[in-house]
Amino acid sequence: MRGAVRLVAWSLALALVALPIVGVLRGWFAVNRWPVTQLTVQAEFKHVSAAEIRAAVLPRLNKGFFALDLGAVQKAVAALPWVESVEARKRWPGTLLLTVHERTPFATWNGKQLISRQGKVFDAPLSDVHRALPDLRGPDSRLAEVVSFYAETRKAFAADKLPITGVALTERGSWSVTTAKGARIVIGDRNQADSRLHRFLDVYPQLMAGHADGFAYADLRYTNGFAVRWPQAADAPAGGSPRT
Repeated sequence: MRGAVRLVAWSLALALVALPIVGVLRGWFAVNRWPVTQLTVQAEFKHVSAAEIRAAVLPRLNKGFFALDLGAVQKAVAALPWVESVEARKRWPGTLLLTVHERTPFATWNGKQLISRQGKVFDAPLSDVHRALPDLRGPDSRLAEVVSFYAETRKAFAADKLPITGVALTERGSWSVTTAKGARIVIGDRNQADSRLHRFLDVYPQLMAGHADGFAYADLRYTNGFAVRWPQAADAPAGGSPRT
């Protein structure tokens, strides 16, 4: 009796294993039997449009529900400029579910690209809104360093209510920053940036006394001081000679 029960159990197990194979052979999982008929997308739709997502996904829906390659779908949607990440899953009997996370721009990069808050550089048409973002410039290989320097200088100037809106690093390694009023401050080598900035900021309140319009340019690459140019005025060196 026990042997008969065991035989029946094994027969059922084999049947369950063989059933999907038979189903494939008979066309039970064929495209025309189980097509994907619905696409559901969860997204902000701030920069990425539903039409863009649909255009990226539709060419990959011709294999039916069971053969649908979720990895290929995710890769296609992730290739859209404003997509930071995407999750794809299937829901029986014919729905593809997508959760799309958009990139949030943090700054512009070299005047032609954008940097996301996750530190990714991506291509997208720059609008007037994006051009109001911090303007960061430098070699692509030193992106992280430029972002870090921007954060440091922004914090250093905050106490003097001097907003920093841009940072630039030349190929030769010279740093400069730009203020919200458009003034440019040349700092030079980063190894001396802290001491030069502190020297400038220590006298900044006195320097600005009587100058409501602020300054147009400051060169901190001097041994014992710095040079300042006022709007519509000549340079006013504070001493020493400039150094790179």
